[in-house]
Amino acid sequence: MTEKKELNFDVIILGSGPAGFSAGIYAARGALKTAILDINMFGGQPSNYLEIENYPGFSLIGGFELMEKFEEHADKFGVEKFPMLDIQRISLIKDVKEIETNDTIFKAKSVILATGAQAKKLNIPGEAEFKGRGVSYCAVCDGAFYKEKTVAVVGGGNSAIEEAIYLTKFVQKVFIIHRRDELRADKILQERAFSNNKIEFIFNAVPVEIKGSNTVENIILKSTKDGGTSTLQVDGVFPYIGLTPNTDLFNGQINQTPQGFIETDINMQTSLKGVYAIGDVRNTPLRQVITAAADGAIAACSAVKYIEAQKPIVV
Repeated sequence: MTEKKELNFDVIILGSGPAGFSAGIYAARGALKTAILDINMFGGQPSNYLEIENYPGFSLIGGFELMEKFEEHADKFGVEKFPMLDIQRISLIKDVKEIETNDTIFKAKSVILATGAQAKKLNIPGEAEFKGRGVSYCAVCDGAFYKEKTVAVVGGGNSAIEEAIYLTKFVQKVFIIHRRDELRADKILQERAFSNNKIEFIFNAVPVEIKGSNTVENIILKSTKDGGTSTLQVDGVFPYIGLTPNTDLFNGQINQTPQGFIETDINMQTSLKGVYAIGDVRNTPLRQVITAAADGAIAACSAVKYIEAQKPIVV
């Protein structure tokens, strides 16, 4: 059996979205030997956003373009990068933290968790079966496949409304299905959606089954008022009902909410010394690029202080 190589850092950041890159920039500027690790390509969820219009300094910028700028900034300060890793084990409890891949053991004095979150599943019959054949969690990725077709977006928050508006560039019609009688999205987004003649709203309803043959053909809806069911003919379903944190590799090692999000203090420190959590993976009232970046700055500065405190006093 081939012995795994060992790489040592002051701080390792798990995740390469805006939180991860921001942490990398601040940690490297704090003279820490810094690495960013990810199981995917770099950029995180914003890389899939067609447009971002609420990041200060850019009235409108593509998500991929913005994350390229984040990465270039991290490169300037010599942050080491390791994308597309097959991470097998993460150990956070001991003083020296370890992240093990198929050929390397990464060790660090401090770890910053920026693993993000993924779209929550509907968990209804047909969802898994038709994933990639009519069920999609990324309108930017798959919207063009539905040219002149009819799709359903499930949800009432910002993501749902933004993606529905985006889909109208391709599709003939978008049904927005929401379990309540009013949306949770920002008012400006609601106004855009209500004024778009390609969008139709179905309130007080939840999907209970997705049906079809080779691809999605219809969705069964249940009224949240009287329990009655109806069938809606659609070619695609895009669920945007919230997020599930990406914590599978370290669940049980730190304090988390019942939903799995990581609890932190104001310094982004978790229940373990030297371990910080930032961005969408932590328990936070707002999940935006700007708040993720701010989290990263706070965590990195906290990590610098933590590591400085571990150094022996020279007399």
